[in-house]
Amino acid sequence: MAATHAALPMTHLLYSNGVSAALSPSNSISNRLLFGDFVGLVSKSRRIARRRIGPRSSRGGSSPSAVRAVLQFEKSDVSSSSKEENRRRSKSNPKVANLEDIISERGACGVGFIANLENKASHEIVKDALTALGCMEHRGGCGADNDSGDGSGVMTSIPWDLFNNWADKQGLASLDKLHTGVGMIFLPQDDSSMKEAKKVITDIFVQEGLEVLGWRPVPVNASIVGYYAKETMPNIQQVFVQIPKEENIDDIERELYICRKLIERSTNSQKWADALYFCSLSNQTIVYKGMLRSEVLGQFYYDLQSELFKSSFAIYHRRYSTNTSPRWPLAQPMRFLGHNGEINTIQGNLNWMQSRETSLKSPVWRGRENEIRPFGNPRASDSANLDSAAEGDLLNHYYIHKDSDQVVSNALDATHLKLWINMALPIGRTPEEALMILVPEAYQNHPTLMIKYPEVLDFYNYYSGQMEAWDGPALLLFSDGKTVGATLDRNGLRPARYWRTLDNVVYVASEVGVLPMDESKVTMKGRLGPGMMIAVDLESGQPANFLSALEMDNEAILRHQQAFGYSSEDVQMVIESMAAQGKEPTFCMGDDIPLAVLSQKPHMLYDYFKQRFAQVTNPAIDPLREGLVMSLEVRIGKRRNILEVGPENASQVFKASHTCMEIVEYSGNLVTLSSPVLNERELESLMKDPYLKPQVLPTFFDIRKGADGSLEKALQRLCEAADDAVRSGCQLLVLSDRSELLEPTRPAIPILLAVGSVHQHLIQNGLRMSASIVADTAQCFSTHHFACLIGYGASAICPHLALETCRQWRLSNKTVNLMRNGKMPTVTIEQAQKNFCKAVKSGLLKILSKMGISLLSSYCGAQIFEIYGLGSEVVDLAFCGSVSSIGGLTLDELARETMSFWVKAFSEDTAKRLENFGFIQSRPGVFLVASALLVDVCCGSRIGREYHGNNPEMSKLLHKAVRQKSESAFLVYQQHLANRPVNVLRDLVEFKSDRPSIPVGKVESAVSIVQRFCTGGMSLGAISRETHEAIAIAMNRLGGKSNSGEGGEDPIRWKPLTDVFDGYSPTLPHLKGLQNGDTATSAIKQVASGRFGVTPTFLVNAEQLEIKIAQGAKPGEGGQLPGKKVSAYIARLRNSKPGVPLISPPPHHDIYSIEDLAQLIFDLHQVNPKAKVSVKLVAEAGIGTVASGVAKGNADVIQISGHDGGTGASPISSIKHAGGPWELGLTETHQTLIANGLRERVILRVDGGFKSGVDVLMAAVMGADEYGFGSVAMIATGCVMARICHTNNCPVGVASQREELRARFPGVPGDLVNYFLYVAEEVRGILAQLGYEKLDDIIGRTDLFRPRHIPLMKTQHLDLSYILSSVGLPKWSSTAIRNQEAHSNGVVLDDILLSDPEISDAIAHEKLVSKTIKIYNVDRAVCGRLAGAIAKKYGDTGFAGQLNIT
Repeated sequence: MAATHAALPMTHLLYSNGVSAALSPSNSISNRLLFGDFVGLVSKSRRIARRRIGPRSSRGGSSPSAVRAVLQFEKSDVSSSSKEENRRRSKSNPKVANLEDIISERGACGVGFIANLENKASHEIVKDALTALGCMEHRGGCGADNDSGDGSGVMTSIPWDLFNNWADKQGLASLDKLHTGVGMIFLPQDDSSMKEAKKVITDIFVQEGLEVLGWRPVPVNASIVGYYAKETMPNIQQVFVQIPKEENIDDIERELYICRKLIERSTNSQKWADALYFCSLSNQTIVYKGMLRSEVLGQFYYDLQSELFKSSFAIYHRRYSTNTSPRWPLAQPMRFLGHNGEINTIQGNLNWMQSRETSLKSPVWRGRENEIRPFGNPRASDSANLDSAAEGDLLNHYYIHKDSDQVVSNALDATHLKLWINMALPIGRTPEEALMILVPEAYQNHPTLMIKYPEVLDFYNYYSGQMEAWDGPALLLFSDGKTVGATLDRNGLRPARYWRTLDNVVYVASEVGVLPMDESKVTMKGRLGPGMMIAVDLESGQPANFLSALEMDNEAILRHQQAFGYSSEDVQMVIESMAAQGKEPTFCMGDDIPLAVLSQKPHMLYDYFKQRFAQVTNPAIDPLREGLVMSLEVRIGKRRNILEVGPENASQVFKASHTCMEIVEYSGNLVTLSSPVLNERELESLMKDPYLKPQVLPTFFDIRKGADGSLEKALQRLCEAADDAVRSGCQLLVLSDRSELLEPTRPAIPILLAVGSVHQHLIQNGLRMSASIVADTAQCFSTHHFACLIGYGASAICPHLALETCRQWRLSNKTVNLMRNGKMPTVTIEQAQKNFCKAVKSGLLKILSKMGISLLSSYCGAQIFEIYGLGSEVVDLAFCGSVSSIGGLTLDELARETMSFWVKAFSEDTAKRLENFGFIQSRPGVFLVASALLVDVCCGSRIGREYHGNNPEMSKLLHKAVRQKSESAFLVYQQHLANRPVNVLRDLVEFKSDRPSIPVGKVESAVSIVQRFCTGGMSLGAISRETHEAIAIAMNRLGGKSNSGEGGEDPIRWKPLTDVFDGYSPTLPHLKGLQNGDTATSAIKQVASGRFGVTPTFLVNAEQLEIKIAQGAKPGEGGQLPGKKVSAYIARLRNSKPGVPLISPPPHHDIYSIEDLAQLIFDLHQVNPKAKVSVKLVAEAGIGTVASGVAKGNADVIQISGHDGGTGASPISSIKHAGGPWELGLTETHQTLIANGLRERVILRVDGGFKSGVDVLMAAVMGADEYGFGSVAMIATGCVMARICHTNNCPVGVASQREELRARFPGVPGDLVNYFLYVAEEVRGILAQLGYEKLDDIIGRTDLFRPRHIPLMKTQHLDLSYILSSVGLPKWSSTAIRNQEAHSNGVVLDDILLSDPEISDAIAHEKLVSKTIKIYNVDRAVCGRLAGAIAKKYGDTGFAGQLNIT
């Protein structure tokens, strides 16, 4: 495979211990044995090989590196003359395969091979193979005499020393290794038939121009053969023929193949035809086999005992046939392979094989195709047919690649599979190619293939239309005399172990322990996985190519970081964490800072964008469990006319899997990148590409003449420069803010703005398909940044400052010391950068998966974001088509915000370290009034920390109020909230009234109002048992509803307490402040994607069942519970294992449409008809349409969550950059439901950052019936907002599973009761001021809002008209909507079953009953209601009766 070696070095190889190996391209044995999937590489000679495990071998010389076996379709034993005639007729006239013939030959086997990687032939190889084969005896079968084996055999290279010794004794000249073929033949037993057969064989050889040198009876020990085997034992001889006219090994093999086919055809009419069989006929390999037990094969064949029998490899096989009459020819190995398994598709393979026989033509057969047919034999085993198929495929290699218009047949099963191999080998295809065609791996949507080896996908796709796969569980060992190897089928259901020793011998076996082995000499070992191959050739590896030193000094790095908007949190919590761990950092508690447009702090432009996500109408993808369908591959360069087909449209492939990029193949103008994340050297490689004609466009704007208008002018010039470059033939625009010296009056354009502007400009001018955009930027370090740039037109990004920051971190004294002291895992400077890129790629996959998108190429330019805070001037220029419902910053305002970062790098009082903006963690600082800060932002002075809605000051005030039950303290808490900076959209509106105030005494009671309150879906696991149960008890006292979150519920919580004394109960001994009559059950029980703890008993003990489609803190993602929080108790409730992290799939990613959601709603109504079913959605544009579909799906409750909801653990980018404000989501949902006449069908609930009665009234005016409180409920029970929930180290035991910390839990249910009563009283007070007696009167009344006149620091251009608009009111009051019974499934079959006296009696008294009923497709979720009825009475496992309903 020298041609393959020269074609393409693999970029990365993996040893069995998981250590990556950077191998030199040398031919040294130490670098030969490598691993890989079933992957092929295309070379200039068009030879394709799967990526495989094995030694590098030479294609020249006389010493083969592996074995070739040439397999032939087998003949069956037929005694009747009529059957014989029918059989001959069927061979000449193709017909479909008979299933009875096929199922008569099935088996399971033990297999393996041994190969010397230095290609040194020895007798030790043969001896070891026989020893290993003997240890496979239990894998084979024996006949009725317990002595006739189902079959065993070995394949080796031809033992020329042994045969030359025989030739010398016969007076013959030494055999010419190059021109001599050796046939191992089973001949008829009787002498006359044997002589006839030998004469036919000799005549055919002579007729074909070959010289028969002699016949050699193979010495055997017939005494050890079993009775039944001896009855059919053939006369075994070897024939030696010379092929004088051919010089090429492939031509010699092809000539021998033709001769063998002619012999079989000419003897077909002979009565002894089925007694003639070629075990092998080759210049490379020979097969010794028989109907023998594996233990006696070496004793039967004396040759195998001779020290002169030397081979560099041996394939061995022990057969176990389910046929009661095994035959000598069906023993294995076949001529090319040994097969352990079964081909399930054999009948179809044979039928198609016969169907295509007439179309099989190839120059290599020299017009003799009719003479070498048929290519399949239904009466042969699947192994034999697959062998023949692959053999023929190999031998037809030249023709297939010379003329792709001709079709070559596909492979058959193991005997049937052998037939195809017979065809493949003689026509020049490599063994790897033949098996790739016949037994392809699971290549569709295979990320490794898609990213690294697209040419292999082309190969598979090309042949998938020509050859149907031979499918079934299979371990295939193969050799053509040049390669020896093994491969597993796409499912990998057969065992295959391998190991390599210090003496450069590799072993493969279907089980371990087949040979005594000194473990100290084993250098590597492992097992083959699905679709993997081990073979003798493998491309050498190539090391990564990241920069290994800093390009700037520390002071310059700091100035760049300051100028481009980095904070200490960004560097320490994001970049350094990714560099150290190779994954996105995890955080908790949700996003409670102001929207970027409302913030008093400058923000990078990315923060104005929120990622969209899938919910209900299309499913999210699970990037962990469904990653096979996803790809980050992108293409850059000019895209030509799709209506014209030509080679210029093909891709030029770059390998950038881990590191440096290297051109693999030029075949057009497009360049394929394995991911959009580039390092400096990869970008440098692209810049040198002569086909792309890349051009760098600097992205800076000049403020020497003032800030106003400067950014707009710079963008115009940038777009004009891009336009000129593309019209001049440039296919790659590199937008770069890279600069060695930063200039105070030349700040960088926000790179997202630059990319979006150029992207839109090229689209509008019809040039977008002519060039790609790459961002070379310092303004990119988080996965959200990458996603935004790609979403608005960038094909790739080089985050040069982020990579420099990774290098700085790794080389810092602090990091070095931590690694030296073992406090941090050691990573190299290169690995740190790799880790960062790996984390970015994983994060991108997660972002794609949220929207249900598989391919980054589809995400590129798709603009799947919503904008909060940018005005139409900015959006129309750079982000045209994106939704920006509230308006916002102009270009000049955006320029000033950009400058506020830039000036930090040049101020004399610039800090010597990065500022902590406090965007993630709440930090102490000073809150300043926005109007006083406008100048400060422009000059870059520090303005204190970012405001967090949930802050320590707020929590202290709330604790004091609820613990002391002090109204005055609660008033202080209310005042604190009233004086906070503008934090959320609702802070921009205030109440007005069309009525005079009324006394509070006329307003509905607090007891009535609190029944509308719910707590968030906080799982037991994310928070402690104490917190979870205290919240549930408090809500049950109030008549509100707590939410279980995902994770099940302890049945002990379902009964009221009756044993409370002095606030304590033996039932719940960990709680205090209890009362008799308390229940700790959660009224709302959540059904999430992980289904943790969801059982029939769980479902029937709920008042409401919540389907979590999305979660506010991380929409589009599943729950995440760190392993350290999965205690034994949590694991029991969730039916999992302690200490194992639990990451749910994206919420209901198995719900592919609204119909599927409707079915789940039906299912839940079925199992618990009394429970209302709620569906939890997250605010985003278009949520109204989704909610309408949910209402039509028979949901009782729709919950809208805001982006600022809490979470116990989530990636930071998910917390910060997905989901929208609930104010917009609620408004859209309420108005859309009214417009569609659906509002009365559902209760509308909202949650996200609720803290006060003002929040409740705001939500009510916007249309909500019920109100959810999440984080603040935890605070009321004791949370101090330490924001370390994800670490399991909560100092007060609110969010920890550690016993010693849980013991510190300070809360009692009464604290939360006090809080909600205070909130309800606040609601009453505001209602009284407005002149309304009850909440019903103001729900949906947006006319009670007016804009609040408050100056904002960044802009005065926000548009709140959408929130203030109205389309009318519901026809029913909110109370009437809430008091509806749970929606019904209508009359269902289960009601009929439950009304059956026998069934109801069996349930009531645990009896056995059997019923037969008629069922139709309209009868959905049948017996679900029966299961609910049983679970309600007996629990999940307590029912002793039995209902048999058929």
